[in-house]
Amino acid sequence: MSRGRRPRAVHPPSTYLGFERPLAAVDAEIAALAGRRAQRTTAERLRVLRAARRRLERDLVRRLTPWERVQLARHPDRPSTLDYVRRLCTQFVELHGDRRFADDGAVVGGLARFAGRAVVVVGQQRGRTPAERIARNFGMARPEGYRKAVRLFELAERFRRPLLTFVDTQGAYPGIGAEERGQAEAIAACLTALGALGVPVVCALIGEGGSGGALALAVADRVVMQEHAWYSVISPEAAPRSSSGG
Repeated sequence: MSRGRRPRAVHPPSTYLGFERPLAAVDAEIAALAGRRAQRTTAERLRVLRAARRRLERDLVRRLTPWERVQLARHPDRPSTLDYVRRLCTQFVELHGDRRFADDGAVVGGLARFAGRAVVVVGQQRGRTPAERIARNFGMARPEGYRKAVRLFELAERFRRPLLTFVDTQGAYPGIGAEERGQAEAIAACLTALGALGVPVVCALIGEGGSGGALALAVADRVVMQEHAWYSVISPEAAPRSSSGG
């Protein structure tokens, strides 16, 4: 299903959620035909199949439940911050570390050009493979990640570069070590730094936006949000349920 702007792939997605399974057979046939030598009958069959897939996808989207929309926000194939940076920007130079404790892979950022203009980009990175997700802590930043972000915010201000931020996290990491190193203070420093910037700030919510962990990158002049994303003070699983049904 549509999980954000990305180039049309010849091969089917690597992962299908339960409600996406009707697309799998169609995608497999499209991929098989696309790999054949171009013929008039093959091209016509591809046109018919792609039209049928679009109709099927629209029907599935119309019937999505709230929980299925949350699942789409977390889809393994959904583009990440670095996917968008590579697609939208040129001359990207990633910067690492908070200059105080460590480099947090859950937050990425650096210098780039967007539409020919020099900018600073910062975003949360969840990881694609199991090993990368563990290394990036599933996009849940620790204090050093937010302090890295502040360092980049200040860099944008110093060199008068517009700031682009990408939000995609269930929330800030709640571990003991993170709390000991000042998680709340680091998030507050992000909010303060963003609020004081004189350069334009544009934030894009590209997946999940959970609590202060997301807000730390989302104080902006313009905030845009993708379809099938969520933005809330708490993750859906952690939200209290009403026993009365009201």
